[in-house]
Amino acid sequence: MVKSFVAVLCLGVSITAADAIDMKDLAPCKPAATRYCDHSDTSPSMTNLLRCGATLASVSTRVGERCREVLRRYGQL
Repeated sequence: MVKSFVAVLCLGVSITAADAIDMKDLAPCKPAATRYCDHSDTSPSMTNLLRCGATLASVSTRVGERCREVLRRYGQL
């Protein structure tokens, strides 16, 4: 739990500091996000993105290798 929180915190800092995320980079995780992430809030926001990244990291054995690479790149794994 603490490890996931620290990873999410680092991701949040890197995103807000550098505006580094290109949504095309996240494309390999879109099918997994559709399956595993909460979609109750339909507006894409930084909070939703961070929460979804943590969720995908927690089920990383069930997502594809390309998605795991994205999660590693952004500090989730």
